[in-house]
Order: sequence, then C-alpha cells, then structure tokens
Amino acid sequence: MKIKDVMNKDVIVCKPEDTLGHLADLFKKNHISGIPVVDKGKVVGLVSETDLIKLFRTQEFSNDLWLPSPFEIIEIPIRNLVKFEETKKFLENMKLRPVKDIMTRTIHAISPDEELEDASAMMVKYKVNRLPVIENGKLIGIVARSDIIKGISESAE
Repeated sequence: MKIKDVMNKDVIVCKPEDTLGHLADLFKKNHISGIPVVDKGKVVGLVSETDLIKLFRTQEFSNDLWLPSPFEIIEIPIRNLVKFEETKKFLENMKLRPVKDIMTRTIHAISPDEELEDASAMMVKYKVNRLPVIENGKLIGIVARSDIIKGISESAE
C-alpha cells in the first residue's frame, strides 16, 4: 500500500513566527500532537507536544538529607510564593515565544508513491511519529503512525 492511500491531505501547519500559545491552541483544538512548520510554502521544521514539554525541565534535587533551621521554616513558604510567581511569569513569557525557538529543523519526509513499509522503517530509524509527505518540493500531506496502522489493518481485511 502506498503512502498516498493513507496520508492525511488536510495538513494543519504553522509558521516559524507563530507563538507557542497559538501552537498549543492548534494541538488542543485539532486533537493532534505535532505539525509541520512551513515558511513561504516550504517545510522548514516539525514541532510536537514533546518539544513544548521539554521547556518544563525542572531542577533535579539531591537525595541528601536536609533538615531546615527555624529561620528556614519561616522562609520556605515565602520562597514557594516567589517560585509560584516565577513559574507564572515563565508560562506567560513562554506563550509568546516563536515556534522557531523549539521546532526540530531536521526533516525526515517521504514521497506519496513510497510504500507503508518505507514510512514505518523511517519512523523507527529516526524515532519520529509523523512524516511530511512532499512531492515536487511541496507539502501535500502528512502520515502518522496511526495512518500506517490503519493502512495495515485495511490491507489485512
């Protein structure tokens, strides 16, 4: 079975200068987890929920025992309040950042005339969940893991 038989032709895309807030809205509204980033008709990257989640890396704490002093017991709630305010500000600023800051620039694409097996091999090799389908330099579709499973299921019937 060919990629063109299972690909999604209604591709939702974003631009490199779109904000991460807009991107999160696209993911939520369309129930998707990744999309191509297109600039002047050309795919210049891919962005996924994983790329967004990576922004939330937190500091690792040691397993060393720590007993607070009496002053620190008073200070801890104040520190937590300051941390909450910093987190709130971080989230507000993050929503305004452009997609180009977090997108993956390495693009693994596939042709509509290639086989499902080729797409699945590429996804496994490059550890990606979706591939833009490109023909004559233009984005014409996208194929995700679920499309491949659906294609395999339909061909087995």
